[in-house]
Amino acid sequence: MSQQVVARFQDGRLTKGISMDVDPTRPSFHIRTVQGTTEEIKLSDLKALFFVRSLEGNAQRVESRALSPGDSRARASSLISIKFADGEVMQGLTIRYPPNRPYFFVVPVDPGSNNIRILVNKSAVKEMTSPSAPAGGAHSPGI
Repeated sequence: MSQQVVARFQDGRLTKGISMDVDPTRPSFHIRTVQGTTEEIKLSDLKALFFVRSLEGNAQRVESRALSPGDSRARASSLISIKFADGEVMQGLTIRYPPNRPYFFVVPVDPGSNNIRILVNKSAVKEMTSPSAPAGGAHSPGI
């Protein structure tokens, strides 16, 4: 099944397109770009890979950063805040906190987000916190 994706690289580059072979256990995948070329992408080069509803998005939309009370997605998840090395901060839900693999999935807090889910490269993360985690709260990406 093809998925619309936006690849955000640690060096600031951005690639948009469609992918059919993203697997966080493999070192790379391919994107068929909007220009019609195919690029091989190394997961280790990414900050994060965004699986999106639309490649255009909506720059005017302000996303909610708070989890709605009663959101059923939170039942088996941890609410986390991620601060990337480039300073960007993102809130989301993840199944395992702290993540124990180099790449982990986050679901946006805002159910109306253009992002469906996000594959985060833990090496691009400066700091992670979870208000729902046991004492100790902040975790470095190495944990």
